Amino acid sequence: MNSGKLIVALDVETAHQARELVTALRGIVGMFKIGSQLFTSAGPGLVREIVASGEQVFLDLKFHDIPNTVAAAGVEAARLGVSIFNVHAAGGSEMMKRTVGAVSECVDDEGLTRPQIIAVTVLTSANEAVLAEVGFTSAPADLVSRLALLAEGAGMDGVVASPLEVSLVRAAVKKPGFIVVTPGVRPAGSAPGDQSRVTTPREAIIAGADYLVVGRPILTASDPALAAQQIIQQMGVTSENSS
Repeated sequence: MNSGKLIVALDVETAHQARELVTALRGIVGMFKIGSQLFTSAGPGLVREIVASGEQVFLDLKFHDIPNTVAAAGVEAARLGVSIFNVHAAGGSEMMKRTVGAVSECVDDEGLTRPQIIAVTVLTSANEAVLAEVGFTSAPADLVSRLALLAEGAGMDGVVASPLEVSLVRAAVKKPGFIVVTPGVRPAGSAPGDQSRVTTPREAIIAGADYLVVGRPILTASDPALAAQQIIQQMGVTSENSS
């Protein structure tokens, strides 16, 4: 069983651990996420290696800086050959527009495949108390909707949002093909860890998520391949929408 909708978060310490997981999950999952921990440990070389092996990579570095810096980082992400990378929507529309423009120009000039560029709305670890602590007065759901609309207006290809807010994004954004990547997914009976806003795989798919990001329930399993297959079964993905 294979699902292109499942992204496995390679939140591990070493390139060796990441390679073992890629080998074990090859042909089962659709993509591998490389975030801050692994990228800081292993660097861009591992990204190139996984891409060269035929696998898709979601580069999850959540770029958030002045527009010129983020645009330049986005160009380098495109040159790595990743399928998706993200920025923080809170960086503002100019930052997002400049990134989309710079990446589009680069891939046209260099004959590269354009990655999908998505914007992080509100981290799944953040609840109202966390948002209030940093000065946001909106509830997470309201802020997600606002940032999703900002991302749409800036030309982004989609957003990262909690499974609890996927339906709100779908209601707010009208752009065809706008994707929603959903962390905070836990199989029934799993501990939420440091995630505050979570659902099961099936609930996230029903809500309209395009991709589900799952880490610890697969990484800590005695048999990661079996754990991934069980999550795919829980997603209820049929052969018609699997890849």
